[in-house]
Amino acid sequence: MPRLLVVSATRAEAAHLPTGVDLVVTGIGKTAAAVATATALAGRDTEDLLVLNVGTAGALRPGLTGLFAPSAVLNHDLSADLVRALGYDPQERLELDGGDGTVLATGDTFVTDAAVRDTLAERAHLVDMEGYAVAYACRCAGVPVRLVKHVSDPADGSALDWPEVVDRSARVLGEWVAGLA
Repeated sequence: MPRLLVVSATRAEAAHLPTGVDLVVTGIGKTAAAVATATALAGRDTEDLLVLNVGTAGALRPGLTGLFAPSAVLNHDLSADLVRALGYDPQERLELDGGDGTVLATGDTFVTDAAVRDTLAERAHLVDMEGYAVAYACRCAGVPVRLVKHVSDPADGSALDWPEVVDRSARVLGEWVAGLA
């Protein structure tokens, strides 16, 4: 088994991880996640290292609950078609090894609007604010990454209750990580 570096956006999401786990808390959003992940990777031996990004996600489609390991992650709030028209590859979709077939959309938008959710649901199953950034930083560093997300809300107005429900997700994530040992 490779050595693990667990990356989480908040301490609340990592609250029930096993004692002694190598943990980086990035802060919320793509920029904070990319910088913290890149900084952590630059300062350590990455041979035989697997980055495991754990956290909560909103469900973009009805009936999605529980734990997911996405097979792809999208940078959803990027003008990818326009960037491509300028002659550049925006790399807005990253494929991930070991996934379960779901697609995670990552953006700096905290999705609480049903219309935004429904539009994103055309391309993805789940939404978060850090997964793409962690995966991108790992890809640039040549380090394997796996994303594991627990659905905390249906990406609607109830997402504003996240501070009250995050502990339930943190417990599930902690149990899952403990099962890797």
